[in-house]
Amino acid sequence: MADALLTIENLTKSFGEKLLFEDISFGINAGQKSALIARNGAGKSTLLDIIMGRTLQDSGRITKREKLHIAYLPQDAVRNFDSTVRAYIYNLKRPEAEEPWVFEQRRDEVVSRMKVDSMLDRQMQTLSGGEQKKVALCRMLLDSCYDAGSADNLLILDEPTNHLDIDMIEWLEDYLARQRLAILMVTHDRYFLDHVCDNIYELADTHLYHYRGGFEYYLEKKAEREANQRAEVEKARSLYRTELEWMRRMPQARGTKAQARIDAFYELEAKAHTRFDEKRPQLTVKTERIGGKILELYNICYNGTSATAPLISDFSYVFKRGEKVGIVGPNGVGKSTLLNIITEQLRPTSGRVVVGQTIKFGFYTQGGMKAAGDHRVIDIVKDVAEQIELDDGRSLSAHQFLSYFGFDSTTQYNYFENLSGGERRRLYLLLVLMANPNFLILDEPTNDLDIYTLQILEQFLQTYRGCLLVVSHDRSFLDHIVDHIFVFEGSGRIKDYHSSYTQYRLERRRVENEERRVESGERKVEYAEKKAKQPEKRKATYKEKKEYEALEQEIAALGAERSELEALLSSGTVADADRLLAMSNRIGEIIALLDEKELRWLELDELV
Repeated sequence: MADALLTIENLTKSFGEKLLFEDISFGINAGQKSALIARNGAGKSTLLDIIMGRTLQDSGRITKREKLHIAYLPQDAVRNFDSTVRAYIYNLKRPEAEEPWVFEQRRDEVVSRMKVDSMLDRQMQTLSGGEQKKVALCRMLLDSCYDAGSADNLLILDEPTNHLDIDMIEWLEDYLARQRLAILMVTHDRYFLDHVCDNIYELADTHLYHYRGGFEYYLEKKAEREANQRAEVEKARSLYRTELEWMRRMPQARGTKAQARIDAFYELEAKAHTRFDEKRPQLTVKTERIGGKILELYNICYNGTSATAPLISDFSYVFKRGEKVGIVGPNGVGKSTLLNIITEQLRPTSGRVVVGQTIKFGFYTQGGMKAAGDHRVIDIVKDVAEQIELDDGRSLSAHQFLSYFGFDSTTQYNYFENLSGGERRRLYLLLVLMANPNFLILDEPTNDLDIYTLQILEQFLQTYRGCLLVVSHDRSFLDHIVDHIFVFEGSGRIKDYHSSYTQYRLERRRVENEERRVESGERKVEYAEKKAKQPEKRKATYKEKKEYEALEQEIAALGAERSELEALLSSGTVADADRLLAMSNRIGEIIALLDEKELRWLELDELV
């Protein structure tokens, strides 16, 4: 492959008796943007560490292009704690091909968009895990990986959207989608994956599978692959029964041909015993009865530590039976504070919280569950309940409930301290769900969960009969689960939007684009009035004339692109929500570019 930046051949890795992957091979080409997905504990982060030389493989070969430059964002992103945030980010070498003012402008944009500008003078060791991840992401985005025009650049990201709010995620996905470089990333964010990546690698059952398309394409082709594998296994099982009878009748003295048949039998036996993930039936846990009064909030205010900017200002809402509400807003704006006020872990500055007598909260916090290192997973669950009652009168054992949420028998008898971060979060979530609450409150439940677990959780919550209040930065998760959303708009304001998150975002983008148009028109009028009062200027240079001609072409091309996108948006022929949002985002970018280029054109027009 002439364009190959990275080639992996016959790679194998195991930890003790656990085989993560065996003889996997794949490559990353220049400009290819790929997602790597797998279950928690399947070896995604290990594979990335092997590529980066942080972990050794058992066997196999990794070949990198001679001038390849890799920028890497691991999950343990920050290792240099002996500096300030400013020194950690700003002490990067500027790419040689990039002008100083362009680099500084890009640096300021990245620092501002990641909301790191307010912590530049803090010491790295004082930052929380989420803050450290954002700082490391800033540094990586400014890495010399972004040499202009270079095809020898590869970006490797391990869960880049964890700890980011939705505005940051949407900016980051637009930023990465525009870059001319190769990307290999692990992510559970399906909208982020679809917007940035053009193909998917799946690590499953120690093998690697390649899908050249987005997430829906992956689901379709994976189902086809598994159907074909099931047919092969059924055929192997039928032949296995015949061969098993032959093995039982075969005398001890065997010739060469017989031995070959025996060897083939053991290969057939392994294939015949292949197990697949069966489609999970819908499961609804029995909830406590809900009375007429559920949860009522009256004029809730909370000032926090700031006397001038309250986190919550005069918020009222009366919850109805069975409704599912999402909460979105920037980090630090007060989302978790509202949950703590509802569950009476915090007292509001003013206002009343009225909880119905029959309400039983199930509260999943970002802090996670207390460590239980000397307990097995199955015992932790049995301490809560031996049997989990279902809404249809049936019950599941602790073992069956764990299996439903993806804990195999080996993991169920593993100790808590040996679980991965994602497995611990999944266990905590399971414990909250099995306590039979009739009002679930989930604070960022999707962090550290793999895509498979997210699909199980979505299916569970879609049939959940109680009330649900969920804070999440996962837009796909919100679109699939909630009926409407509370949006924290800043300065304590919380607004209720009766729509999906994507519909809200499209409307918000439309308003922002309209505001840009008005602002652009006002700036042009202001510029024209200012120019009319100024004395005659010098003549244009040759370089300025060329720039003037180029701007006319660029403005015409951008105008045509905007008209085409606006026609598509208004036609009603585009049904895909992710594509609609991407088109709306692009219109906003075009308006900003046109504003900048038209103002420059006006300046040059006075000289030409």
